[in-house]
Amino acid sequence: MALSTMSPPAIPTPEELWARAAEELANAGVIGVTIVWADNNGIPRSQTVPIDQLASSSRYGVGLTSLFAVLDSHDGTTFAHQDLSTPSGEVRLLPVIDRLVRLKGQPAFAWAPGRQLGADGTPTPYDQRSVLERQVERAQDAGLTIRAGYELEFYLCKDAELTPAHRGPAYSPTALLRVDEFAAQLLSDLNADGVPVGQLHAEHGPSRLKISITATDPVSAADRQMLARQTIHAAARAQGLRASFAPVVDVAGIGNVWRLHSSPWRRNKNLLMDGDGPHGLSNEGAGYLAGLLRDLPAIAAISAPSVPSLTRLRPSAFAGAYAFWGIGNREAPLRFLPSTAMLGPSHANIELTPSDASGNPYLALAVVIGAGLAGVEEKLTLPDPIQEDVGSWPEERRSKEGIRRLPISTDEQLTALQENPRIAAVLGPELAGAFAAVRRSDHLWAQDRSIEDVIDGHRWLY
Repeated sequence: MALSTMSPPAIPTPEELWARAAEELANAGVIGVTIVWADNNGIPRSQTVPIDQLASSSRYGVGLTSLFAVLDSHDGTTFAHQDLSTPSGEVRLLPVIDRLVRLKGQPAFAWAPGRQLGADGTPTPYDQRSVLERQVERAQDAGLTIRAGYELEFYLCKDAELTPAHRGPAYSPTALLRVDEFAAQLLSDLNADGVPVGQLHAEHGPSRLKISITATDPVSAADRQMLARQTIHAAARAQGLRASFAPVVDVAGIGNVWRLHSSPWRRNKNLLMDGDGPHGLSNEGAGYLAGLLRDLPAIAAISAPSVPSLTRLRPSAFAGAYAFWGIGNREAPLRFLPSTAMLGPSHANIELTPSDASGNPYLALAVVIGAGLAGVEEKLTLPDPIQEDVGSWPEERRSKEGIRRLPISTDEQLTALQENPRIAAVLGPELAGAFAAVRRSDHLWAQDRSIEDVIDGHRWLY
């Protein structure tokens, strides 16, 4: 039998694949691709390119000023960071094409997360997505994988005057009935956009809702969190409503927490269950949790960094105001959720409560992983869990048991960051410097304003 002389099919080049994707999207009615990243204030920023420019932007990127790294929450540029102290400089924003999604709620547009590259084609030190990718690689080098997921709380209102879209009660089907069309569209749109949701319900407080996004790898978890925001905003607009993810929407309100869940795994086994360590943890799982506890003040300075975040961080308000851990304790900033016979081992995880929309999701996950890995590497041990509301304790008892309040001012947050070598190593000196400069700029903006004005100034940023 003669051997075939036919050549194997040619493998398409990346440019050909990009052009093919652009043609398919254009034929489906897409006219533009929005490339999104989150800045050091947690605010989504973007550039939109016409669909016929997708292939070009995927190769060469879109030009951006390098000063986005030192843009504060109110679009003011601070030059306090020495490495970005002039208006000169440019980076290239490249879409991550394998995360490209046509938005069901905005059918004329597709969406993709972006990566910020320098002139040499490598990530800049200010590219937050790359910071997270490095921590994922660090975990892999140690033989570990991390799973992560977000719960997003948001306020849904009828207008800019914050007229509630529903008035509760919490977890009530009648509360969801009042926003039935929105809820139906949201679940449909999230599913179409590739954001798997575990649940949706009415939260405590008037007009608050929460979705839980299914856990996955950390980079995908951060990408999904960003995409979910876009999808929620679009679904709200389609129903004549408006969504706010702000840490505090009004002075009297509860505020919005974005609970960050994580779990370390080795060889497909969750290290937070069926172990020889304390409370059913493996020794490595206990080390991971101990690492988070040790670095919690610096982690919270990244995951909930804004002035309104500090306002929300109140004792006895399920906000996680003191540094301790507990098993299922909703007052604990680190809440261990163990596995059960009903749920199985995959559900054991640690919930970080001091986390909200002002925290860049890539950086928040990066510092959580970095702190947890350091705890594993150093074989840290855990103190006993606390199952009470430590905010109700007298100060003397908290002091005796070594329970400290998490930072309650920008200065305290920055001190926690500057004095923590592990979190500094995760960020790198350039990004750490830019992040601190932005936080100081936000503090200066807020210091002569009333708390009502500060909250009003952050309400629609995220």
